[in-house]
Amino acid sequence: MPHIIIIGCGIIGASIAYELSREPQFQVTVLDRQPPAQEATGAALGVLMGIISQKLKGRAWAMRQSSMQRYGTLIPELEGMTGQKIPWNRQGILKLLFEADDRAKWQRLAEIRQSQGWQLELWDCEQVRSHCPQIQNPRVTGAVYSPDDRQVNPTALTQALVTAAQRNGVTFRFDAQVTRFASHSNPMGQFPGVQMQLANETLSADWVIVAAGLGSTELTQTMEHPIALQPVLGQAMRVKLPEPMGDRTFQPVITGEDIHVVPLGQAEYWVGATVEFPAESNQATLEAMKQEAMKTDRLETVWQGAIALCPELAQATLLSTWSGVRPRPHNRPAPIVEPMTGYANVLLATGHYRNGVLLAPATAQMVRSMLLSASS
Repeated sequence: MPHIIIIGCGIIGASIAYELSREPQFQVTVLDRQPPAQEATGAALGVLMGIISQKLKGRAWAMRQSSMQRYGTLIPELEGMTGQKIPWNRQGILKLLFEADDRAKWQRLAEIRQSQGWQLELWDCEQVRSHCPQIQNPRVTGAVYSPDDRQVNPTALTQALVTAAQRNGVTFRFDAQVTRFASHSNPMGQFPGVQMQLANETLSADWVIVAAGLGSTELTQTMEHPIALQPVLGQAMRVKLPEPMGDRTFQPVITGEDIHVVPLGQAEYWVGATVEFPAESNQATLEAMKQEAMKTDRLETVWQGAIALCPELAQATLLSTWSGVRPRPHNRPAPIVEPMTGYANVLLATGHYRNGVLLAPATAQMVRSMLLSASS
């Protein structure tokens, strides 16, 4: 029985663990230095912009379509198996358009999506006001409504994936920080294995999957071809209003100018954004970046941008704020899902940039296919 070790237990590592747990021929262990969903996953809003994405073909679109299809079965599957409720908004995503946006481009995308079996609707200003009266920005010229896109709570989803994988026999260790790993000879002489060094012990595996987000860079520094990832800030706040905004029966995710307003029920909302760090800060320590992320002026910029879209938010009470850094590959497309150069039995599943939650199911399916192909 091949022993597979997954390094990292954010949404990517947990998704891979669950997908592999459904294959009885694999023995799976997941290692992380802290509990699940603590880094990039913990700072994500779980906005699944798959159908509304401008990606039209190739791997980029195939992964999005595969993930959206899998999410339709995955959430009820996990809830039924674990008994854990996973907050899951199926009322779609409304992307606001402004004067600089090309409506003809969106109309072409809607036609393409229809031919692919998905739906997009172009709304004018009157339709926006009618469906979502909380949007009161005079610069809004219309919107694109994607009823097939979704939003899911990333932390709840990750925890459910871990629980389900555990019930299927996966071992999780949340006190295990891998400091380095190297290929070594398999005693049976069939193929090289991988040896991992932890603080006080050494582990061996037939396969290693690196799903450690930004930690993948440090982990591979001693390898011949280390992974180059750059940090991108994600930050958000949770707020509560006296009453829900707009129509209580229609509460889609609203996104405009890279700011998301995510309804959570009970008149609570997440407000968040992805903010690029200046190029010169890419060499700073992750801890310094996290401190920079929580500066009041950065959060205030996001907050004021959200109020500009939905003025009612100005009445909200702030409940909490959080932030995290997301891994973006340097000088190559995201994500990285492939064997590591020079290591046939080390697979990379990292560098998902803004789309870790969206692409997690497709990533897990790709990794499973690679392992099944190699094992056949």
